[in-house]
Amino acid sequence: MRTLYIECSMGAAGDMLTAALLELFEDKEKVVDELNSLGIPKVRFESSVMSKCGINGTHMTVTVDGEEEDESMHDHDHEHEHEHHHEEEEHHRHHEHPHHPDHHYHDTGYAHHHTHSHSSLHDIEHIVRDHLGLCNNVTQDIMSIYGLIAEAESAAHGKPVDEIHFHEVGTMDAVADITACCYLIDKLKVDKIVASPVCVGSGRVKCAHGILPVPAPATAYILKDVPSYAGDIRGELCTPTGAAILKHFVSEFGSQPVMKVDKIGYGMGKKDFEAANCVRVFLGETSDISEQIFEINFNVDDMTGEEIGFATEKIFEAGARDCFTTPVYMKKNRPGVLVTIICDGGHKENIINAVFKHTTTIGIREKVVQRCVLDRKNVKLSTSYGEVNAKVSTGYGVTKTKVEYDDMSKICNDKDISVYTFKEDL
Repeated sequence: MRTLYIECSMGAAGDMLTAALLELFEDKEKVVDELNSLGIPKVRFESSVMSKCGINGTHMTVTVDGEEEDESMHDHDHEHEHEHHHEEEEHHRHHEHPHHPDHHYHDTGYAHHHTHSHSSLHDIEHIVRDHLGLCNNVTQDIMSIYGLIAEAESAAHGKPVDEIHFHEVGTMDAVADITACCYLIDKLKVDKIVASPVCVGSGRVKCAHGILPVPAPATAYILKDVPSYAGDIRGELCTPTGAAILKHFVSEFGSQPVMKVDKIGYGMGKKDFEAANCVRVFLGETSDISEQIFEINFNVDDMTGEEIGFATEKIFEAGARDCFTTPVYMKKNRPGVLVTIICDGGHKENIINAVFKHTTTIGIREKVVQRCVLDRKNVKLSTSYGEVNAKVSTGYGVTKTKVEYDDMSKICNDKDISVYTFKEDL
């Protein structure tokens, strides 16, 4: 099983995760060019080599309309107050807007006078869905992560999610970080993502609205149910964006699993501490795997077959690993359908939203289940009828090979042979 392990002993931030993931690719410049071609408005990615405590890694710089956010906003150590002057409509002038969710606190030490325009979650969705040429899986991942951030900001500021606004430069910087991480993870085609417990840092941070504890309220909210600890570093090590990316993608938090590592990446932050300020990632193979997944199910007795089929498609688009139906008899012996969904923790909330949106159910059940899986990889096989794609699964003392159905059916149709005749050649 292709597994990605993320070491968060110095926390996590969007730019550091992006840089670490970038290091897993052979041609980093080509991948950076791909990120720049995604069409994120006014955004440009640049990577550079950076050294921390004698270790070389990659630092990712994101500029928005040629402007890079203050170093302090990326580097988890906030000490000074930053004054904002908003020149907006009258109803905004006396209303405190939350700052960009990955960069709550500013430590430049001087008053910075500029005009901000603000974006809502709806504006961000418009950018992601209508302006970026991304596949549906990546788009869904981005919006799910932003949903986690908006929910956390809503809880921290006591405002409904639809009233949360982010200032323009910070918004695009966060969109860039989240989009890049989702794009790179999709490109890696991993089967499982595991992370260490998250070090959040300690102490206090001073912002324009007062002194707040570390982790920041939004970060603490997102990391509920995620193993975390303060550590010895004084400063903010984990940002809301970093926390949300981990919360969405990671299916298991713990020590590094037994794996054959073939690639290692280091994503560097700008600040220097007594420990190397980096996120480290390991990419490799694990076998004989037992993992935790979620099983979601619900009953319906008032949907047609076509309606259930449409809902199933939407559930798969939301990230389900599997979705199947079973005929059942419900109360008063009414015939109905039991819908069962298998998913990982990162896609669970997105799937739940899809279920309530596209089905008539008013309640669902969920449980954590343990499953054993074989290590799987895609290969090409040569047959007397030509080359075909196949999946080879190994582990627990067995090896299984299965040819992709589309390749097999095309050959059988072209050669006018049966499936059994084709399989005899394997």
